[in-house]
Amino acid sequence: MLQRLLQAFERIVMQPYWRLTRGQTLGVQGIVVRSETEVLLVRQSYAPGWQFPGGGVERSEHLIEALERELLEETGIAIRSAPRLHGIFANFREFKGDRIVVYIVEHWHPITAPRSKLEIVEQKFFSINLLPSDLNNGARRRLAEVFENNAISSEW
Repeated sequence: MLQRLLQAFERIVMQPYWRLTRGQTLGVQGIVVRSETEVLLVRQSYAPGWQFPGGGVERSEHLIEALERELLEETGIAIRSAPRLHGIFANFREFKGDRIVVYIVEHWHPITAPRSKLEIVEQKFFSINLLPSDLNNGARRRLAEVFENNAISSEW
């Protein structure tokens, strides 16, 4: 019940608010890699399917700071060394001013339990060869770019 209320609140109230008050939105997501063949995915309470951990970049925040904050909040992990920039993608199907910056995080360590229990309902490592069927399409394309050497698209 609470999960449905959060989903409705996010979709009905927050997303329109952000779109009205911000000309552009910027998000950051991390492809967290374990053992070179597994990636960490999360399921959010307000969006269907699996996706990379991440979220919005605040006005006075650097991209890496936002990624570090979001990974800690959503998954309880900390980045050990600089992640690699994979690309910047236009998420214009969702909102004409939305962009997502994606980093590859290979050096990390768990430090705490995830703080965001209401936002993230599940987190799990998946083998690249056994990804969930309801993986977000943008995340699926990014994984094909990283692990199958597909050409990088500018679209999410």
